[in-house]
Amino acid sequence: MHKAGKEMKQALPKVDLIIEILDARIPFSSENPMIASIRGDKPCIKLFNKSDLADPEMTTVWQQWYEQERQVKTLAISLQEPEKIKKIPDLCRKMLANKVRSDKTILAMIMGIPNVGKSTLINTLLGRTVAKTGNEPAVTKGQQRIQLSDDLVLLDTPGMLWPNVENRNSGYRLATTGAVKDTAIEHDNVAFFAAEYLLSKYSQRLCERYELEAVPQSEYEFFQEIGRQRGCLRSGGTVELDKISKIFLGELRSGQLGQLSFETPEMMAKELLEVEAERILKEEKKAARKTKRKRK
Repeated sequence: MHKAGKEMKQALPKVDLIIEILDARIPFSSENPMIASIRGDKPCIKLFNKSDLADPEMTTVWQQWYEQERQVKTLAISLQEPEKIKKIPDLCRKMLANKVRSDKTILAMIMGIPNVGKSTLINTLLGRTVAKTGNEPAVTKGQQRIQLSDDLVLLDTPGMLWPNVENRNSGYRLATTGAVKDTAIEHDNVAFFAAEYLLSKYSQRLCERYELEAVPQSEYEFFQEIGRQRGCLRSGGTVELDKISKIFLGELRSGQLGQLSFETPEMMAKELLEVEAERILKEEKKAARKTKRKRK
């Protein structure tokens, strides 16, 4: 990840346009914070991929929120709708009309978190397989230059997660949607985090999917109920939480629970303030310890 980030920074001055693929279910949590800090005035297209799995109303809200920023355009896409993906080159040319008129080749850097569908998207654009794909994070290993057309070249980069996800909730959202390998966090911790949110925002959806007569009062009660329903039991009738958590996350990620979004602009604004407050507190404690050591 460190090497990929370094290579990206080195290549950026030569790049005309950035194409960042976001997970439409978690657009903010799947956005690389490094890009916002080093992009400058470069045009940026944010692709809301997996929009077929996201709440369409919330996707529209997020698109409007991002497009308030200068030089940013968005497009909601799905790998199941190749005709939308085919619009991307024209959107690149539209954002760089002056370069197109001067007959210069556009160099666009395409990037995204692991398992967001970047390689499949590139293959769809080309109509043939040039980028390796897989359903596990971290398939692309290094930068690749791909001639998309006479006037457009893509600089493909490895799927990259930043080394320090400061917002703990964002980390759990990334794990919920499968951007982080399942070995990184316990299944039941991720599943409990997702269920807590869904019970508050999409409770009726859960009741319909799992044929529940009433909304469970807690995520623990929810997993006890569906665990018994699915036969995820140890000897003695105890629910096997790890097993039912894996089933639940698999159904969530595949869209069997319907179109879900896991964050809103208002939520993220609040969480960012909390993260900043925690950062300041840590710095104050660190400074206090340093002062104390000097006095000794």
